[in-house]
Parts: sequence; structure tokens; C-alpha cells
Amino acid sequence: MTIHRRQLAAATAALATVGVSAFASLPALSQDADTAAVTAAVDNLTKAMLVADKAKLEVLTAPQLSYGHSSGVVQTQSVFVDVIASKQTVYKSIELSTQSVAVVGNNAIVRHNWLGESGPADGSKWAVSKIGVLQVWQKQGSDWKLLARQAFTRPVT
Repeated sequence: MTIHRRQLAAATAALATVGVSAFASLPALSQDADTAAVTAAVDNLTKAMLVADKAKLEVLTAPQLSYGHSSGVVQTQSVFVDVIASKQTVYKSIELSTQSVAVVGNNAIVRHNWLGESGPADGSKWAVSKIGVLQVWQKQGSDWKLLARQAFTRPVT
């Protein structure tokens, strides 16, 4: 079989077009994977808070963490982790709803509604919180870490 230059050029052009199309979808695939990874990280953080798992809380949060509560209290990573791990605050339940995740480069913006029940370890004063939450996650290496979180009161609906 003889292949002429014109045929070779046409075949090369066709392959280049297919190759470009395939590579064009890679960012979308990567973003879908990152969105799934951030969603899993949010879920893992919630689980770690419920069981007061100090090691997981430290792994899932950045050393530069700024963790803001709806009351206005802002905690560093060490304070956030210590309050939960020492059971100064115990989370009986945390339900997240209407969550959205937007990945932007190595950052992700997460918003959700939070319905939680928490209190001191002795269970003497359980409080229910219904708040909105904004989280900023940052990809550090291959892991997503919570960099910032701010809770806010939501209008009653």
C-alpha cells in the first residue's frame, strides 16, 4: 500500500483534531475529580467533628485555618481542633444541605446550610444551630485542606 503525502497530511490533521478535542476535555475531567474530592473532604471533616478525631481534623485543615463561627468567634487551627478533640464542644449531629462546590484552580468555594446539635461533654446544654456556611478549601499537594470557614445566621424561612 502506497501512502501519498496528501493522505499523510490529511491523516495527521485528523489525528491532531481528535487529539486537541481529547485534551480539551481534560480540565473538565480534572475539575469533576476535584469537585468530588472537595465534597468528600467536607464529608470527612463533618465525620471527624462528630467523633472528635483529632488526627483527622488536623489532616483536613490547613495550619493557617481561620474558622469563623456565626457568633463572631474566630479560631485558629490549633484552637478549632483542641476544642473538639478535648470535647469542650461535642457535636451530637451535623446535617449539611443545599451544598454547592465551585473549584477555581487550587481553591474551592463551598456553601451549604448547617443544622447541628452541639453542647458540652456532660450534655447539660444542647443547642441547635441553623446557619449558613461558606468554606474555602485549598489544594495542598494532592490533598484538599480547609483554609477558611465563616458561618452566618440565615433568615428564617
